[in-house]
Amino acid sequence: MPLTKRCIAEFMGTFWLVLGGCGSAVFAAAYTDINTQGASNAGAAATASLGIGTLGVSFAFGLTVLTMAYAIGHISGCHLNPAVSFGLWAGKRFPASELLPYIIAQVGGAIVAALIIYLIASGKFDGYVLSGSGPLATNGFEIHSPQRYSLLSCFITEVVMTFMFLMVILGITDRRAPQGFAPIAIGLMLALIHLISIPITNTSVNPARSTGPAIIVGIFGNTGLIGQLWLFWVAPILGAIAAGLLYHAIFEEADLRQSPTLDR
Repeated sequence: MPLTKRCIAEFMGTFWLVLGGCGSAVFAAAYTDINTQGASNAGAAATASLGIGTLGVSFAFGLTVLTMAYAIGHISGCHLNPAVSFGLWAGKRFPASELLPYIIAQVGGAIVAALIIYLIASGKFDGYVLSGSGPLATNGFEIHSPQRYSLLSCFITEVVMTFMFLMVILGITDRRAPQGFAPIAIGLMLALIHLISIPITNTSVNPARSTGPAIIVGIFGNTGLIGQLWLFWVAPILGAIAAGLLYHAIFEEADLRQSPTLDR
């Protein structure tokens, strides 16, 4: 498949990941039925539970990857994530020459998706203000962490979660693994990662997913999140590269360990 077509697939896939995952956090994590707001205190409390919460948002992210893996996995490999591309490169499964085009496509898809989320959210009847610690489901540490976790805690979380994510990706896409189940395992793993780390960093493990919302929030007046964006590039990529190197050195078949970069 030509590189251009694969990059278009990566753009579309990352667009869907951010729209589905971050969109579920912005629109559906918690909301109130405005038709019953004036009823009673008890009724208002009941309607506040209409949202899908952390569990729902976690599975929304997992489902975006699962659906796109089946849709475009055979086209581009369905990375949807610069850290995944770096991890596969470190594991000798992706050529260095294609890293930059893939990353540009992934970040572009994330920015467009974040813009669409903002445009929809800004049309709410009582307005939409980019305020709070994590507007548009942005990632952050300290005052921008959902539960105010420190920089060190957030750094460790992102490194470890991305490391484990890549270990699952590398293992389930190994030619010795059961065939046809990779999207399910990867989607469930991403959901599990979100269940663990949403309270800490709002869960990144994906520099493109972090960049899209942060850029849009910054463009429309809240630049504080852009200053923290570096963490969500450095930590996931470090974790991914560590996983790629470890898997290739220890678990890869001997004949493949001796081979040049393998694109598969």
